[in-house]
Amino acid sequence: MAAASPNRVLMTSKLNPPTSRAVQVPRTDVVDKILGASAARLVLVRAPAGFGKTTVMSQCMNRMEEQGMVTAWLTLDDADNDVSRFLWYLNAAVSRLTEDGKDTGSPEDRTFTSTGDAALDIVARLSEHQSAFALFLDDFERVQDTAVLGLIREIVEHLPRRGQFVIGTRNLPELGLGRLRARGQLLEIDARQLRFTVEETTDFLISRRHLALTQEDLIRIHDRTEGWVTALWLASLALESHDSPEAFIERFSGADQTISDYLAYDVLALQPPAVRDFLLRTSILRHLNASICQALLPETDAEAMLSHLASSHTFLTPLDNEENTYRYHSLFAEFLKAQLNAEHPEEIPTLHRAASQWYENENRPVPAIDHALEGGDYDRALGLLRIHASNLLSQGRMRLLSKWFSTIPPEQLKQDEELQMTWVWALCFTRGPTEALEMLEETGLEQSTNPHIRPHVLAIRPLTLSMMDRQEEAIEIGERGLPELPTCQPFADMALINSMASSYSVMGLYNKARQLLDGARDAQGTYASSFNVMYSETVEGIIDMQEGRQRQAAARFRLAVGATRQASSFSQANGNAWAGVLHAGAIYEQNQLDLAARLLHVYGPLARDVGLPDHMLLSDIMLARIAFSKGEIDQAFRILTELEHLGHIRNLSRVVATTRLERSRLLLLQQRYDAARQELERAGDKDLWQRVQTLRLPANDLEYRELAEIRMEIANGDPDKALAELERELTYANDEQRFRRALKLKLLKAIALHRCARLRDALEVMADVLHVASSEGYLRLIVDEGAAAGTLVLLYSQSLKEQGERTDPILAGYIQSLLDAFGPEIQEQAPSSEPENTLLDPLTRKEIRVLQLLSEGYSNSAMAEKLFVSDSTVRTHLRNINSKLNASSRTQAVAIARRLGIV
Repeated sequence: MAAASPNRVLMTSKLNPPTSRAVQVPRTDVVDKILGASAARLVLVRAPAGFGKTTVMSQCMNRMEEQGMVTAWLTLDDADNDVSRFLWYLNAAVSRLTEDGKDTGSPEDRTFTSTGDAALDIVARLSEHQSAFALFLDDFERVQDTAVLGLIREIVEHLPRRGQFVIGTRNLPELGLGRLRARGQLLEIDARQLRFTVEETTDFLISRRHLALTQEDLIRIHDRTEGWVTALWLASLALESHDSPEAFIERFSGADQTISDYLAYDVLALQPPAVRDFLLRTSILRHLNASICQALLPETDAEAMLSHLASSHTFLTPLDNEENTYRYHSLFAEFLKAQLNAEHPEEIPTLHRAASQWYENENRPVPAIDHALEGGDYDRALGLLRIHASNLLSQGRMRLLSKWFSTIPPEQLKQDEELQMTWVWALCFTRGPTEALEMLEETGLEQSTNPHIRPHVLAIRPLTLSMMDRQEEAIEIGERGLPELPTCQPFADMALINSMASSYSVMGLYNKARQLLDGARDAQGTYASSFNVMYSETVEGIIDMQEGRQRQAAARFRLAVGATRQASSFSQANGNAWAGVLHAGAIYEQNQLDLAARLLHVYGPLARDVGLPDHMLLSDIMLARIAFSKGEIDQAFRILTELEHLGHIRNLSRVVATTRLERSRLLLLQQRYDAARQELERAGDKDLWQRVQTLRLPANDLEYRELAEIRMEIANGDPDKALAELERELTYANDEQRFRRALKLKLLKAIALHRCARLRDALEVMADVLHVASSEGYLRLIVDEGAAAGTLVLLYSQSLKEQGERTDPILAGYIQSLLDAFGPEIQEQAPSSEPENTLLDPLTRKEIRVLQLLSEGYSNSAMAEKLFVSDSTVRTHLRNINSKLNASSRTQAVAIARRLGIV
């Protein structure tokens, strides 16, 4: 959440398209193309600056409204990389779609329980919308935050049939465009289509700009500009004041990369001195209104000047008709700033100081500090930071703080220990614990005698060590600080309590963790309470989860996610990511894969930013499994590759090793045994895994080296050997009260017994597994073991029917839920009395390739992408394959092909 919520002026300006001008040329062909793409979930209007993206989108919006469609608009800016802020504005835009244009007011008027809840609320409201609608997002290139991109990707993925996003951007956004393109759900409008035609150039220059040009002049200027809209606009301004249009066109080069500068020079030179000065000196502003312009130029009638410039439609783009707020075109603004720097560099600090003062008076510290730093006024910036840094730290504005501090000369900070400490916190949550510790040592803050510094030092060192998987050291150091609580620094106090409780739980010291958290619950103050509730419930939820109380753990995680409010946005940027990933894990366990994926796309990137190893692992491994279960094999392996790379960059050996274990598991499910074994051998040394076995790490409770080796022996080795190893692991898990792990090991034991042809013993163990799993609601714990587990569930279900015994209806319903989760392929694997299949007709090379992809688990759409064919072609190949193999299903076709040695 921003330090000060955006005011109503900016709210309405972001939610309204720029005002249309009389000189605009109707882009009929492009608009018709967009309106004709009713099947497209996403329309991407992508081109460099100045190609008329916003104009086309605005005209398209008007046409849609004329046809009865509901529309909404949102212009993005750099501040929308803050997930909380972005969700406020997105919610406001969506409200215009779903609430018939009802004004939602400013961001602070609406309250959400958490970032995740806000995101899910938006998705749900759009999904339930019955009538056709379109949501326009302009200046999308301003957004780079992975959480925001992931949220948009999820919303686009789950749009209802008559819903559509129209996005204007300069670059290619990470929105899963390949999948949308393959499905025919993407329409791309690029610079080539946005360029003016000769006819449109003629319409613009003759009919709308009223220039006296010959047909030859028109063709020449069109050729020189290559239909670039902004270049034509600026050229028309210059041509208005030239006695010889032919001479101007002759020396004008449309191919020159500096065309905007050249034309702006020509235009600017023709302006009256007062206008020229106003343009140059207000170019430092991102948004212009009369009040702030007056603050920069007190001798000028800013309101009259803005009115004059707006009426001439020359330089300003209105952001809102009623509020008289504007911005300069980005190309023109860049030129003006460069010109100001060249002509009046001495005035730049003064102008930024005036802007900073204006924003400070408006109680908007973030842009006030921005302008102070841009003007090189470090004393003023530091003065503002001394007032607001603590509040910004508690709000989790870590990226912003880190950016600011990195621009301030180090010698300027040496005299202010509290700001140096804030920078250490910001580094911890943006660049990782290693850099934070290095900064802590470089500044000498640990030796400080300042009573306001000591609580932070006591808190941050154990926290950083915990983030680096150095739990023993974290506890040793943290225990020195606990007796000093409470201090005068509640942020530091809560950080120490939370990190120590977490470290205790990882070491298996559950009683100590619970005692610490119970004491924290009694902490006074709204901030401390909400912060503590979130962490305490999450830590206790992890304990419940590992001890096999899955339903109670899920309830705690849900409570933890809902414990924070917008007043404590640090929790949304850090703790809520911590709680949110685990809450998503509980949703995933219930096999609600789409909902889990939406949550993970919100919380996962935040966890990566913070640098929490377990949550990075849990989030990305779940996303990889969800992709794999949907047949998106390439996507699953890409997620794991990126996670492994991140582990290398951050020197997190456990992240690297665990990622390789998961890759080995997926390869095993594909029956690529050699590759799976090679990946397992690369999955870390024994010392690493021996240490992991002594800890209670959430990401490695079920996935660790010994279990992976057992899984490998069962699938492609010696199942009898696996049984002996399983007994040893089961004894250890039960002795340590790690009952969730024991349940997973029992499941593997049942699979191993089945592989040893001991079906009766396998079903006895499976009965125990299913009764426990049913009571706690485990689904993915069983389903993730693949067809081997599914076959046993099916066989157990059949044995109950054959015995004719009355089955507990709760257990029967649970078993059916499991079979549904495994999919129809499992039931098709039931023993059959059909005769041995034979190859009725030779398979083509393409059909064999389809079979190979099918055996690896690829979906129809994924196979279509790999083979560069349509989905219907893949379906045709599958029908031919089934006919030739005398198979009735995909699974049966793969089984027959393997028996015949085809794959």
